[in-house]
Amino acid sequence: MFDDRAGKVLVDLLENWGVNHIYGMPGDSINNLMEELRKAEDKIKFVQVRHEEAGALAAASYAKLTGKLGVCLSIAGPGAIHLLNGLYDAKEDSAPVLVLAGQVPTDQIGTDSFQEINMERIFDDVAVYNKEVTSEEQLPSMVNQAIRTAYAEKGVAVLTLPDDIPTEKIKNKVQKNAVMYESPALTPDVTAMQEAAVAIEKAKKPIILAGTGVKKAKEELAAFSDTIAAPVVISLPAKGVMADEHPNFLGNLGMIGTKPAYEAMEETDLLILLGTSYPYTEFLPEDVTCIQIDRNPLQIGKRYPVDIGVAGDAKKVLTWFNEQLPRSEKRDFLEKYQEKMTSWWEEMKNDEEQTSTPIKPQQVIHEVQKIAEDDAILSVDVGNVTVWATRHFRMKTTQDFLISSWLGTMGCSLPGAIASKITFPERQVISLAGDGGFSMNMQDFLTAVKYNLPMIVVIFNNERIGMIKYEQEAGGHLDYKTGLESFNFAQFADNCGGKGYRVEKFEDLGPSLQAAASFNQPAIVDVCIEDEPPIPGKLSYDQVTSYTKQTIKKLFEKGKLELPPIRKGLKRM
Repeated sequence: MFDDRAGKVLVDLLENWGVNHIYGMPGDSINNLMEELRKAEDKIKFVQVRHEEAGALAAASYAKLTGKLGVCLSIAGPGAIHLLNGLYDAKEDSAPVLVLAGQVPTDQIGTDSFQEINMERIFDDVAVYNKEVTSEEQLPSMVNQAIRTAYAEKGVAVLTLPDDIPTEKIKNKVQKNAVMYESPALTPDVTAMQEAAVAIEKAKKPIILAGTGVKKAKEELAAFSDTIAAPVVISLPAKGVMADEHPNFLGNLGMIGTKPAYEAMEETDLLILLGTSYPYTEFLPEDVTCIQIDRNPLQIGKRYPVDIGVAGDAKKVLTWFNEQLPRSEKRDFLEKYQEKMTSWWEEMKNDEEQTSTPIKPQQVIHEVQKIAEDDAILSVDVGNVTVWATRHFRMKTTQDFLISSWLGTMGCSLPGAIASKITFPERQVISLAGDGGFSMNMQDFLTAVKYNLPMIVVIFNNERIGMIKYEQEAGGHLDYKTGLESFNFAQFADNCGGKGYRVEKFEDLGPSLQAAASFNQPAIVDVCIEDEPPIPGKLSYDQVTSYTKQTIKKLFEKGKLELPPIRKGLKRM
């Protein structure tokens, strides 16, 4: 390490930590670090993005998909600022990410130099570790500490590097520390599990709400559900922890959820929160016994009145329950909602299997389902497309689902797809996005082309910000400024060097998706869809009356009557 340039030491440390690729864009305050990365390009791949936000979102997606450290790199000033949206996505979804942010040389800091900003203040809110390297001797220890902190706190660690630091040789003896992080083996308290087991055996109508903390315990979750005769509901980012077509599965809860999930929550006498800190407590039952199981003790009781808390890894806790609990004979509640869910899927098929034009978004998901491989990774954008993908795509436990769940940032699906294909080149990657979401980071389709990352990008093109239009109308307001200019994304794909398919008629939808799936380069399927609000799985009276107010306003203010699809929604009251 002595007499080595600090930049080389940094790159070597990253390699030792298992980092094999970095997302970013070259620039003047990181030129010296880029030179070290160039020399080590056989060990660490630098993925040049077209916008730093896409790089940060890709790093966050990689971390969410693998649990490993995502890394992104930017210059000072504008580049660092561009990272923030992707970094907040990582923070909100508890993804470990390392940021290497350039800065002006040390002798220019504080002189209002070109592109100099207060980096530590900029990153203060988003980061769990946020330090500026002021000497080359500090660098090794700070790199290790930053990465350990990102892993330990499942968040964003920022190292700000003045541009001269990587060129300096580390001549003096430095304090050594370890290139390692050991995940704590949190052993659940047996007394707490026994107390929970007693409550489970007493319950007549138990229900499980599972989150991402169950991703490594999918088989145990299915066995537990069967053992205690409890239907399973999931949080949005946990889609795939149980197969959608598993007989005990009720789908999601809330605005994106199913009617059976809503009704089962209303009827339950025992709620088991499993690996989730579910935020939408208005959809949770009142005055019922609640057990919460989470490896992070800080989450237990954070949002909901919990009676029994079990701090421990979901896999360990479920394994203990499955070994200790007898198979419940009280199966009426489970069987009732299995039947309701069968009826729900039949209702969904009525929309999915239509062959009409204009094309409905449900039809698009149904056709995507046909070409999706058993190990496909779905990177889904934010907006109405979230509802259609969550409600209609039948996930398997061998597939993965990526989304910006807590921050809900539009434009996340394409960077997520890029990260997915770089990480798992042998797996099929499908990006689902609305035209509003895709256009926010569409420039990085060029990145997918540049690195020859075969993927299928499906755009739900309704020429508007559909979710916001729906929210305005649900609030009793008129649609205002949600329309978007018409754009042919298929031509854009061709111009970028990929392949584009424009779909305006239903009969072209299936063949276009199949062609895109067989095309060994990035492809866009631009589907012109009918504008349709994503009616919630269970409508409230207020939502129906808000639609009525919106309709009356249109009649009086615009002189025309345009009825939204309320008839379908009334069936769900």
